[in-house]
Formats: sequence, C-alpha cells, structure tokens
Amino acid sequence: MYYGNRAYEDALIELTDLISELGFKPIAGGAFIAEHSFSSPEVPIAAGRPDGSDLKKAREFGSKIREKLLTARNKEDLPSIAVNGNRPYRDEFRISRAAKPGTEPPAPITKEETCTKCGKCAEVCPNAAITIGSTVETQKQACIRCYACIKNCPTGARVMTHPFFVKEAKWLHDTFPDRKEPETFL
Repeated sequence: MYYGNRAYEDALIELTDLISELGFKPIAGGAFIAEHSFSSPEVPIAAGRPDGSDLKKAREFGSKIREKLLTARNKEDLPSIAVNGNRPYRDEFRISRAAKPGTEPPAPITKEETCTKCGKCAEVCPNAAITIGSTVETQKQACIRCYACIKNCPTGARVMTHPFFVKEAKWLHDTFPDRKEPETFL
C-alpha cells in the first residue's frame, strides 16, 4: 500500500481483514510512501517518492517475504501478521468537509484555453468521470478527487481551485514536511 507521507490510518488493517474474508492468510504488509495526490510544484508533499531508498527497502522487504515463504514447511506454519490500525475502522473523512450539504461536490476543473482535448484526463480517471467533447466535462458526483487527471495532464489544464483543497494541500505541506519511512510487517 502507498500513502502520501501523512498517515495511513486503518488502511492496512482493513486490507488484511478484506484478504482474510476472501479466504487468504495475510503474511506480510507494508505502507510505503508515494507523492501525495495533492502535491504540486507550489506545495510539494512527498515529491519524488518513491525514490531509490524506498525502492531498495521494498526489494529488501520482498526478499524477507520470500525467505519467510521458503522456510515454512507448509502454509499452517506461516504466522499471520499484526498491523497497525483500529477496529472499528475510523469512519470519518476530512474530505467530507469540502462540500456543504446541498451543494455540488468539488472536482478538478479544466482551463479550456490551455486544454488540447488530448483525452489523457479521461483515460486515467478511475471512475470514468470525465468526458471529452467540445469542452471537458467532469461528473462531480463520480469524482473521488484522486488528482490522476491533474497529475497526468500534459499541458497543466486540469487544476483544483476549490478553496478547501487549496487550503488542505498547504496544510499538508506545512504540517508534514519531514520524510516518513516505509513501515513493514512480517
């Protein structure tokens, strides 16, 4: 799992629970840092991550998992892992504060004067919330604010101008400037 240098809260414990519910036995887990989706040149948040040091740690982690698997006589010998997190999972998302009840949810917009209609934003949108026509349209209800469209726009035409997200990105940049290191569980 990758996260953006702030915290991963209950994500690992939820993933291990999901894996267990599907009949698998979680034997390793890791939280690695990636550039935060809100990161920009103006407010970098874990910019350039994962980097060479992170990738080296990931390879070492993979080697330890392989060793764990090779030394077990059978799957019953493999101990399950304990990861960080809480049950019940935290049910609150800070993002929910971005839109007032009865208002449209925030979503990235397109600076039409800069947009070439290349379609890259629509291609990378995990929810197919973007359509390209004479203008670029975003279905705001479907947008999960992952910023994939912003990160992948070759002309910088996709931007988030909603004040909540501008403020949130600055807060993340200012509050979590120190480099976090990957956490692994075996």
